[in-house]
Amino acid sequence: MLTKRIIPCLDVKDNRVVKGVNFLNLRDAGDPVELGARYSEQGADELVFLDITATIRSKKTIVEMVERVAERIFIPFTVGGGISTADQIGLLLRSGADKCSINTAAVQNPDLIRESAERFGSQCVVLAIDARRKKDQAHKWVVTVKAGSEPTELDAVQWAQRAQELGAGEILLTSMDADGTQAGYDIELTRAVAEAVDIPVIASGGAGTLQSLLDVLQHGQADAVLAASIFHYGTYSIAQTKEFLARHGVPVRPV
Repeated sequence: MLTKRIIPCLDVKDNRVVKGVNFLNLRDAGDPVELGARYSEQGADELVFLDITATIRSKKTIVEMVERVAERIFIPFTVGGGISTADQIGLLLRSGADKCSINTAAVQNPDLIRESAERFGSQCVVLAIDARRKKDQAHKWVVTVKAGSEPTELDAVQWAQRAQELGAGEILLTSMDADGTQAGYDIELTRAVAEAVDIPVIASGGAGTLQSLLDVLQHGQADAVLAASIFHYGTYSIAQTKEFLARHGVPVRPV
């Protein structure tokens, strides 16, 4: 049985890690390079860095951060935020990133997924889906773009399926309804996407207790869990998390 991955997420703004609720009311959580190194040492399986202001900022700062992070950590890390071309993905991979996460640009130009997968391999291409539950249809979710601020007409489950067909190697699935609330992941959303695709699904948005991580791995059928606040502010450590999951029958890589 494949081990489940524990992935701290670092939302980066102006070269600092921040955390808020639904991407709003942000507060400082530390230096991204130092935090990344700490999580690497503590036994995290991977890291995700998301430059949440990158859609309107220069890419130079994020490239420099990637280079600094790559020198300090020894686990795979994914970089996302404002990536709009395959050339930008190539630059970030050469700077030390292992994978790149694309969202808005992929919605605007789905062929970006195919081109990137062909050039760099599907294992390097992560499609980020920020999904919001439809108000008039309880069991449907729409894809949102631009840090969750703009809804689209895309159905989240169907978009995940199409992304797999185009060559995406992984889905980073965030519930915009749950993000930052620490009230638990959207189990139904995660399971719907996980059952619709054959590539790994990373659950994101809503981590609050160790039980919430367990629930989305077991009942949501996620392959990995992304969490931010519970790790950044010391609510739980990576070791505590893995010990709890292992005790409840979830296969995890030892710390």
